[in-house]
Amino acid sequence: MTGALLALLRAADPAAERADRHLWLIALVDLLRQPDTASRVQALITVLEAEPELARRCRTLLHSVFASADAGTLLADFGFSPRSGFGAELLDRLRMVTLPSTPDTGDLGQLFQMVFHDPGDAHWIGAIDAPTLARIGHLLVDDHVRGHWHRALIDSVQMLASQVRAVGLSASIRPRIDPALLADRPFHQLAQAAALLSDADDAVETVEHQQQMNYLRALLDACRTAAASVREHLDAWGVSVDVVFQIEQVHERIARIEALLDCLASPDPAHEWQRLAVTFARSVQTRRSVGALFSHHYAMLARKVAERSAATGEHYITRTRDEYVDMLRRACGGGLVIAGTTFLKFAIGALALSAFWAGFWAGANYAASFVLIHLLHWTVATKQPAMTAPAMAAKLEGIGDSDAATEDFIDEVTHLIRTQIAGILGNVLVVAPVVLLAQVVAWHWQGAPLIAADTARYVLKNLTLLGPTLAFAAFTGVLLFLSSLVAGWWENWFVFHRLDSAIAHNPRIVRWLGRARAQRWSHWWRGNISGLAANCSLGMMLGLVPTLAAFFGLPIEVRHVTLSAGQIAAALGTLGVSVLHEPAFWWCVAAVPLTGMLNVLVSFTLAFRLALRSRGLQVRDRGRLYAALRRRLRVAPGSFVRPV
Repeated sequence: MTGALLALLRAADPAAERADRHLWLIALVDLLRQPDTASRVQALITVLEAEPELARRCRTLLHSVFASADAGTLLADFGFSPRSGFGAELLDRLRMVTLPSTPDTGDLGQLFQMVFHDPGDAHWIGAIDAPTLARIGHLLVDDHVRGHWHRALIDSVQMLASQVRAVGLSASIRPRIDPALLADRPFHQLAQAAALLSDADDAVETVEHQQQMNYLRALLDACRTAAASVREHLDAWGVSVDVVFQIEQVHERIARIEALLDCLASPDPAHEWQRLAVTFARSVQTRRSVGALFSHHYAMLARKVAERSAATGEHYITRTRDEYVDMLRRACGGGLVIAGTTFLKFAIGALALSAFWAGFWAGANYAASFVLIHLLHWTVATKQPAMTAPAMAAKLEGIGDSDAATEDFIDEVTHLIRTQIAGILGNVLVVAPVVLLAQVVAWHWQGAPLIAADTARYVLKNLTLLGPTLAFAAFTGVLLFLSSLVAGWWENWFVFHRLDSAIAHNPRIVRWLGRARAQRWSHWWRGNISGLAANCSLGMMLGLVPTLAAFFGLPIEVRHVTLSAGQIAAALGTLGVSVLHEPAFWWCVAAVPLTGMLNVLVSFTLAFRLALRSRGLQVRDRGRLYAALRRRLRVAPGSFVRPV
């Protein structure tokens, strides 16, 4: 290795073309980047200490590299996404991954990406110890380099401060910040405070210089607090991916300014520069990763819909006996409506429509039924999990290591499970008897059932546990989850554009409806937009998704527990009590509870993961939560079924 290193060091030419100087630097780091990086760095230092002329040439070459490049592109811009649009950012990352970069560049950030392109670079840079850093600084850093980077640090702090000020005072952010936090005008003062740093002497640390930096740090804290207050106003203003992106950028830029100030303030800044280099090396991998972009954008979208669903989901969790009884009553009402939905489904099937229109009208039937249930303040049990999951994630957010907080969370789990059981029981125990009663009445009045025997046999063949029913039930859980996303998106859109206020105060609407009615409409739409969006989208997906899947040759169907129970009861009403002696009937009955379990479990799991992602949470110490849940099952198993 020493021979290759010597050859490369002797090839250092400060007067070479810019591209050649950059290629030399890339080759040097490639030579150091090996499993024995530490020993190679030590060998480099040893060689340079032994041959001062080589050290001088390397130092001069590095100075020429830094002098011919824009340091602000590294210190102030590197690691920050230049675009908030997902499509534009995706294309930019694909370009970085697929197209080669040229070393003939004046962009120091681009050069850094070419030099430190390996995923392990951040590790070995961070592993260099303090004595080694001091030796490297003594060999390669002189007054010219030190003065160049001092000015670059000040310029970068000023650029970043201007960017933070611009975002904080923008029309999309300023109205969402708590006005009390803007009273002292921290964003207005930030750029001015950063500009004062240029008055400090480059070589001498003065008391005035230290005071300026302390004042700037205090303003940064105030700006960070003000930006963080935007989250507290989500209910009133709605969530925008662009707003979330800008707030994240503000926090990241404030952190970068503080890191640069650490480099400026430290009398021996080698360690601060090392930390900064590690941050940049990690950013190289993040900026190149398409997967990281999808993950980040998914988290922002999750925040957009989950914040809206958390408050809604609170209404679907029962905690007292009165709430439990009320949920059971509302679920019974939902089962009554679904009984009519079941017969309308068979009627639409009997019309022998084309595939698309059969799916469309089936979806319209489901959507109308779900909307009616919503307007009557009844419930369909399977809609609850996707709405309650964000509320559960909110409870988990502050759990920490507290045993009391853990028990509170387990209380919420028992409340949720009990509520789901009540909802499903209320739906199923009403829909089946009502459908059977309708069949008995039809036999009595017209001497024939409401559905044909062939249709009844098809139901028993189609809904049996021996077929793909469980897979279809899990897929239906996905559709239930997607309907909650649609609900969250529409409610957020409604709030973000302040349509409730527009309905209440728009002059034309007020003239048309009258002030009192406009106010009532405003409150009604604000309270029902989420439910209407969820029910309409769920109904249309249940009807159209299997039709669209069949178009592409995918044998996908839906299995909804309440609808399945109603269809099985209808088949029983047509075929008579003799079918009770057939195993096919009981295989269908056995599928009902499993269908309900999968509907609930899949939709809740997806929504819970989404809610955790939206808050940047990870479920730590899962064993403690599982142990607490098992203990509750042993001590009070009945609490999962009925209120205590």
